[in-house]
Amino acid sequence: MHRTVQLVALAAAWLPMLAVAADTAKPTASSDVVVGMPATISLFPVKVDLVGNRSRQQLLVTGEYARQEPRDLTTVAEYISSNPQVVTVERGVARPVADGAAEIIVKIADRESRVPVTVTGMQTPSPVSFKNGMIAALSKAGCNMGACHGSPSGKAGFRLSLRGYDPVLDIMTLRSEYQGRRTNPVAPEESLLLRKPLMELAHGGGRRLKKSDPAYEIMRDWVGEGLRLDGPTEPDCVKIELYPQSRTFQDASKQQQMVVLAHFSDGTVKDVTPITVFTSSNESVAGVGEAGMVSKVSRGETAILARYLDKMATSYITFLEEVPGFAWNNSPEHSFVDSLINNKLKQLQILPSDLCTDEEFVRRAYLDTTGRLPTAQEAQAFLTDSSSGKRDALIDALVETEDFASYWGLLLADVLRSNSKKLNATGVQKFKLWIYESVFNDKPMDQFARELLTASGSAYENPAANYWRASRDPQDATETTAQLFLGIRIQCAKCHNHPFERWTQDNYYGIGAAFVRIGRKVGADPTDEIVFTAAGGEVTQPRTGKQMKTHLLLTGDVDVPADQDRRQVFANWLTKPENPFFAKSMVNRIWGQIMGRGIVEPVDDFRDSNPPSNAALLDTLASEFAKNGFSRKWAVKMIMKSRTYQLSSRKNKFNTADELYFSHANTRLLTAEQLLDAICAVTSVPESFPGAPVGTRATELSEPPADNYFLKIFGQPQREMACQCERSSESNLSQALQMINGPVVHNKLRDANGRIAKLLAANKTDDEIINELYLSALSRTPVAAELDAAKKHLANTMDRKLGMEDIGWALLNSKEFLFQH
Repeated sequence: MHRTVQLVALAAAWLPMLAVAADTAKPTASSDVVVGMPATISLFPVKVDLVGNRSRQQLLVTGEYARQEPRDLTTVAEYISSNPQVVTVERGVARPVADGAAEIIVKIADRESRVPVTVTGMQTPSPVSFKNGMIAALSKAGCNMGACHGSPSGKAGFRLSLRGYDPVLDIMTLRSEYQGRRTNPVAPEESLLLRKPLMELAHGGGRRLKKSDPAYEIMRDWVGEGLRLDGPTEPDCVKIELYPQSRTFQDASKQQQMVVLAHFSDGTVKDVTPITVFTSSNESVAGVGEAGMVSKVSRGETAILARYLDKMATSYITFLEEVPGFAWNNSPEHSFVDSLINNKLKQLQILPSDLCTDEEFVRRAYLDTTGRLPTAQEAQAFLTDSSSGKRDALIDALVETEDFASYWGLLLADVLRSNSKKLNATGVQKFKLWIYESVFNDKPMDQFARELLTASGSAYENPAANYWRASRDPQDATETTAQLFLGIRIQCAKCHNHPFERWTQDNYYGIGAAFVRIGRKVGADPTDEIVFTAAGGEVTQPRTGKQMKTHLLLTGDVDVPADQDRRQVFANWLTKPENPFFAKSMVNRIWGQIMGRGIVEPVDDFRDSNPPSNAALLDTLASEFAKNGFSRKWAVKMIMKSRTYQLSSRKNKFNTADELYFSHANTRLLTAEQLLDAICAVTSVPESFPGAPVGTRATELSEPPADNYFLKIFGQPQREMACQCERSSESNLSQALQMINGPVVHNKLRDANGRIAKLLAANKTDDEIINELYLSALSRTPVAAELDAAKKHLANTMDRKLGMEDIGWALLNSKEFLFQH
């Protein structure tokens, strides 16, 4: 078929899909502070203890205004020391001078507040601690980042442990390597360790230090003190606290100073703000400077992550603005889902879209529950139903169908890596049926997880045991289980402490200890495999050489009797209703699948630096999910029956920039299987898959076919990874070419046994055929203009069949067909 005009039009339609939006311009955060007249001012901390001449304390000054609005006034307050011979204060930072007591007076407008200060230990030497000072300074300067000397091979012959996770290695490197030429205790300022990051000598990493930096002072003094090693009584940091822990600002507030307090094993508490590494989870909302000053960029929310040594803490900062013309539209609320979504939208002054049409809803509901389009008859039946509860009734009916079990089983099989390379063909078939029955019968998801994690016996007779055919070693089991059931990507902790999360190597190998005693042997059928609990086997932490006990995150190590399966202990902990990970991880996956984006996104990447877009919603969903027996069907119905799910994808001027808070439906390309099945459904020409019965849909396949080019270019995963990220949802040129001029669309439209040919043979009128094509593809009938354009095209076409194929081709290439909306 030659469709030059249509090709030009389709190029215009596909090009925006292929373009990647990039807006690199960011507004400059204002440092202006609107002081006005605060009702009160408060100080943090309320008492200052300075111990030794290296101590310091950053003060926070908060003004409270009308309607309890807070503003950070730290940078504009006036500070006065009652006794400068004991303590001085400059720009809100108190520093010791001599032992004694004093007060710091803070003034704002006509308001005044005081904080008592005690200084001790000024006569006692305060040498730099290597583990608590020097390593933190190296991290602050970025010397031990993964892209710098913290990479496994180092840089330019200089290797440090990543973010200081191995102090023993760092001591050896700094004191012994390079014949000690990196450090000069006699003239510390001449040390290569300092001169290179100062750019006094050529440095591939660029300038990392200034002489005014606290990190420079610590590094210089440690070298000048003779590269001192810590004594056995040197305390360890046990935790850090970040202040303020959360704050919500109105228009007048543009910044917030942060303070980090480190708690040590000897009971001391120190301000380590200057040598803490700060990051913002959303720099389009706010950035954070080296000194811990958060500066607003735009309206929204961000998490400020503070890292000192291997300890982390998070503060959640919200910047609000008055949006001109905004007025809440009293959007109806069907459940707690809508209430919690609306609370967030009202706070951020984002107006939700209108409700989607029935035509949009019926198509959306079928795709999200069954993975397929409604037939023309199903769509017509729903559209002509005048009952008020028809949407809820449709949802209830769809989740009980076999198609629901097939489609949601497919999604599970993807991340459970059900493929014949790992399991063999029989194992894949058995596993598929077990997953299907679990979904169809709404097996509680805690039970589903327990059966997988504790499975033993024949992989054919107990198909859940195939989980252990795909995960064949403790490391793979650790990473897969954490990602699937905890929502944690713990892989980084295999070689070093996680750089962006609290998890350590000890956590990683402690989890692995739960899965080390899994044995496998050939069954009576040589193609079968028997999974059993082995009598022995231990995991050793490679860096410390320590034999690891089974570890339960946030609970600790546990002693498991020798005759007990460690997997059972882990699974019991995992699936407890009060487990802080499992319910959230599971319900977030379901939400993400239905809504097109998780409350935490990616859905398997829970971490402090990647906070949920609506924490209250996630907490409530997880709690209710557990109360309702971890029922997948309950969660699907609760989400889909919400008004939030049923919002239109058409945006208004108040939510046009929102991609986080679910103020409108998320438009996304159909998955590979959905799209191929949809094309087959519209054309009434099924796809042929090797080894599968005629009429099998792509969503019903046991595993991805090896040689289906269409499915491959549209992102079907090969089930090699336990990550939803393996499924690609990005548009590309190959997809456009396949739809515009590829054999799948072309041949199915022209097929002599296809829908168009049969409708023509049945002597259907043009209106009847066009209406059926629209209902089949878009779940709606054409509007007058569309019907008129189609009939005009037919009138100008010599071959009526070819003209109808053109109309079908245009529908299959329309955004309305290609996208879930």
